[in-house]
Amino acid sequence: MQLELELEGYSFRNERQKGCINIVYTSSLVFNTYEIFFKHYELTFQQYNILRILRDEFPDPVSTSVLRERMLDKMSDVSRLVSRLKNKELVSVTPNPIDKRLVNILISEKGLALLKRIDEKIVHMDGMLLELDEQEAQTLNALLDKVRSSVRKLKI
Repeated sequence: MQLELELEGYSFRNERQKGCINIVYTSSLVFNTYEIFFKHYELTFQQYNILRILRDEFPDPVSTSVLRERMLDKMSDVSRLVSRLKNKELVSVTPNPIDKRLVNILISEKGLALLKRIDEKIVHMDGMLLELDEQEAQTLNALLDKVRSSVRKLKI
């Protein structure tokens, strides 16, 4: 469905503004779809992102600063997210023996098992781009890479 039909009554200055609004609107739709998916596992998208990062580093522990750097959502409160994952027994948190200001975060066996269950189903989420063929998906990725490059150069 065209953006103009979905955002009834919204007018655009030009195609670039429409593109920016389209990215924000589509991003929100995709994010909300992921949130609904992860709710079945009593997780948020951000919590899943942390577990995924921890699994990638397993068996090595990770600090909150490393998590913050690698998070998809840079505005996330990593300490709060880790605390919630600890309460669910999906991660363990221990003091860093070298630097007492830091903590070591390690995914638990329960966390690894949960990710394994999610891995079996998350592939269905690729269906959000089902109407794109492989070439169109590559083009979309290349265009989004260019947008991020432009955003990083913006002086605001």
